[in-house]
Amino acid sequence: MPAPPSNQTISYLARRFSEAGIRLNTRHGQNFLIDLNLLRLLVERANLGPNDVVLEVGTGTGALTALVAPSAAAVVTVEIDPQLQQIAREELYGLTNVVLLRHDALKNKSNLDPRVMSAIREQLAAGPDRQLKLVANLPYSVATPILANLLASSIVPQSMTVTIQKEVADRIAASPGTKDYGALSVWIQSQCRVELVRILSPTVFWPRPKVHSAIIHIELDPQLRGRIPDLEFFHNFVRSLFFHRRKFLRSVLHSALKDRLDKPAIDEILAQTGLSPECRADQLTVETILGLSEAARAMLLEKEAVG
Repeated sequence: MPAPPSNQTISYLARRFSEAGIRLNTRHGQNFLIDLNLLRLLVERANLGPNDVVLEVGTGTGALTALVAPSAAAVVTVEIDPQLQQIAREELYGLTNVVLLRHDALKNKSNLDPRVMSAIREQLAAGPDRQLKLVANLPYSVATPILANLLASSIVPQSMTVTIQKEVADRIAASPGTKDYGALSVWIQSQCRVELVRILSPTVFWPRPKVHSAIIHIELDPQLRGRIPDLEFFHNFVRSLFFHRRKFLRSVLHSALKDRLDKPAIDEILAQTGLSPECRADQLTVETILGLSEAARAMLLEKEAVG
């Protein structure tokens, strides 16, 4: 099916918003990518095919949706602003494989909205060998929970190709021992390959944000993900590990597990993994944290079995 022409220019946006009486809501992170070449780069890097169901969070006026739809089996796109969603509905008229949803993509900080998950499941079930991919110009305010929660959900995307705040991209791709390395770095790198595709100046957005952005491509690696026996435990463990990132490891582990393991048990875990009680979580590699998490989980299972 042919894509409608992209009208994501400042003059077009200003005119349409004026006609519709739309005043942009900064709380929703409404910054529109106005460089068509960058929109095309985003879609190109997503490497879409006829079996792909695309999730887009932040439909906006539908410019990215229109570029994605011709290459995908289906697009589930979510927009919280009812006036923007009406503009997108008009712009995307005739694209029969696009499902427009009008609400928040997140139920809460830790979960996606069940209506979004239901729409994705319906589209995945509509054809054989279908897989999910996230392709979006993510609003800054929801970028981190969307990426983190999708990897923890019951429907895991094959890839996530998005524009996000550069600061968040730096955190995702960070190495141990750097200021950006944290729970988000470990959670995503433990399961995925990460590529920083392009740094974006504020000038390619309207209205201009005060910070730089980035296009980032995150590819699920089933072998990496398969090393984690209990994803929910690991997710919670990693977040707890970096909750007080400047504390020594022994103290952090005691705080994270104090209701279930005593200090001698914590010392035994450290001895098993060969880690110093005085090192810090942000110095540990993803591999080391995986081993530490499994040692803690095994200790907890052993304790439960005994008593």
